[in-house]
Amino acid sequence: MKVLVIEDEIKTAKALGRMIVSVQPEATIVQYIESVAMAVEYLSGSELPDVIFMDIQLADGNCFEIFSQIRIKVPVIFCTAFDEYAIEAFKSNGVDYILKPFEKKDIQSAFEKINNLKNFFQHSPSPDRKLEDILNNLTTGRGKTNFLVFSNNKYSNIHVDRIACFYSQFGNTVLVTLDQKEYSISQSLDEIGQLVSGTQFFRINRQYLINFAAIVEVEHYFSRKLLVSLKITTPEKPLVTKDKASRFLQWLEER
Repeated sequence: MKVLVIEDEIKTAKALGRMIVSVQPEATIVQYIESVAMAVEYLSGSELPDVIFMDIQLADGNCFEIFSQIRIKVPVIFCTAFDEYAIEAFKSNGVDYILKPFEKKDIQSAFEKINNLKNFFQHSPSPDRKLEDILNNLTTGRGKTNFLVFSNNKYSNIHVDRIACFYSQFGNTVLVTLDQKEYSISQSLDEIGQLVSGTQFFRINRQYLINFAAIVEVEHYFSRKLLVSLKITTPEKPLVTKDKASRFLQWLEER
């Protein structure tokens, strides 16, 4: 596995590189890059790595300037001291967002997410094509537009605009429409979260992925959580976990 590290502090970059190799022994650090300009030049003329670890603030500007100049088709792990760029990061091929000072377990978790993506595509007749489609969706914020469901011996397509939420219960994933119809689907919430638009859907906790269009109101709940009132009824209260509350409110504000 070829890994590119884009980080303007060379000591931090080297430490990150050692941590990556210790977690993923087959990984090779192909280059350490310090600036937007160097990153654009390298990614424009070289063979693409398998994954990029990228800081937000670089020597000559913000890393998102890279994405405005070239198209990156590989997963990106953002490693930064700033938490306010998470939403923009996940719109820029971000698979994970690690806050400094990072630890070995953070790097391990990032590689697990990448491996989960690979496992999801392995049964596809054209996995490279599907991976590129999803990375395009992450970049544009467009996401998957329809889900194929099976009910009463019939297949039908449900457009994402008709979906109120997805929830997981007893190991099954259920799609719920705005008119309260429910369908069991094969994908997990993790897989669906990679497919749909991050602008339209938000994973509020381990059990629920909700559509902005289904939200009626939000109120404070116990233990710094948020309670979301939806246009439909759900088996459990749709609670935003306290670690996601700030990002969820920011997501609401950015409509």
